[in-house]
Amino acid sequence: MKSIITDIKVRGDKAIEQIPSIKDKALRINLNENIYGTFAEIGAGQETVRHFFRAGASSGTIAKAMSAYDKDFSDAIYGEEKDGRYVTESRLKKMLSHETKLIEERLKRDKHPNKIFFSYANTVATIDFAKQFKGHGWVGIKYQVEPDAGYSEITLHIRFKETDAKLQQETLGILGVNLIYGAYYKYNDPKNYYVTYMII
Repeated sequence: MKSIITDIKVRGDKAIEQIPSIKDKALRINLNENIYGTFAEIGAGQETVRHFFRAGASSGTIAKAMSAYDKDFSDAIYGEEKDGRYVTESRLKKMLSHETKLIEERLKRDKHPNKIFFSYANTVATIDFAKQFKGHGWVGIKYQVEPDAGYSEITLHIRFKETDAKLQQETLGILGVNLIYGAYYKYNDPKNYYVTYMII
């Protein structure tokens, strides 16, 4: 992430916000020594965590990344849903609660006094082969902004507009990075950030 600092201003210049790329957003999080968490992604690959791995320095951010793609594995980890469905808000909330509980149990505060933990999760169904079902999902993050603070939570229901599974996966990855970035760096203006920048 190269930064060019210049003091040159030309009369008539307007202030504009420099919007970082998805890679820069992931890298900024990775380079923060205190932000640390887990990724659990079901149904559309590990599209969000992939951006953090590719950005570099991910070992400082990723405690665990997993995809319980098989339904029996998913049920064994998160429990069965009463209605037997997997792409639901209830499933997402179980994932977030389970992963947050694990990170708190496994990473002791005396060893990690400054860590601010997060758990990111998604449960998604992309477009089917016959292209009759467009695809949708639930995406969320449970996170702290201070080590001794309680957890905040953001959950989103998404409907894909793309008619190609690969494009839907790419959208999901970008949306996930923006969700995590916004939770930490744009929480002071969430409405503007999430409406304007979610898929950039």
